[in-house]
Amino acid sequence: MEPLIPSIALLFASLHVLLFVVLSLRVILWRKRMRVGLGSGKDEVLSRRVRVHANFAEYMPLALLLLALLELVGTRPVWLWSCGALLLAGRVLHAWGLGRSAGVSAGRFIGTLLTLIVLLWMAGLGVGRFAAGL
Repeated sequence: MEPLIPSIALLFASLHVLLFVVLSLRVILWRKRMRVGLGSGKDEVLSRRVRVHANFAEYMPLALLLLALLELVGTRPVWLWSCGALLLAGRVLHAWGLGRSAGVSAGRFIGTLLTLIVLLWMAGLGVGRFAAGL
């Protein structure tokens, strides 16, 4: 029997890591430019970039873990592809929206909404799989 490899989750985790690296570099390069070693140095741009990076880091571990677990229990690929794609789109939109303005923006709002909807959707799929005996 071949081991089940969560290949869809692997792809989306890899794409999210690439986005995480981009967000990290935006913080690192701005810190270097502004000569800020720790914190934000009261720089508004750096504060936003740090927050975008941190927000991503706060949401993605659980989301990607849940995506992988759903794949491991045999969730239909169409649901996995949909969740992974919408999650990535939500995170890109959120980073773009918050990165441009600390105030309300369409990107930030839609990105947050997509992320929360996908998290709830995946949680529902997980609870449903458990209730059905996996």
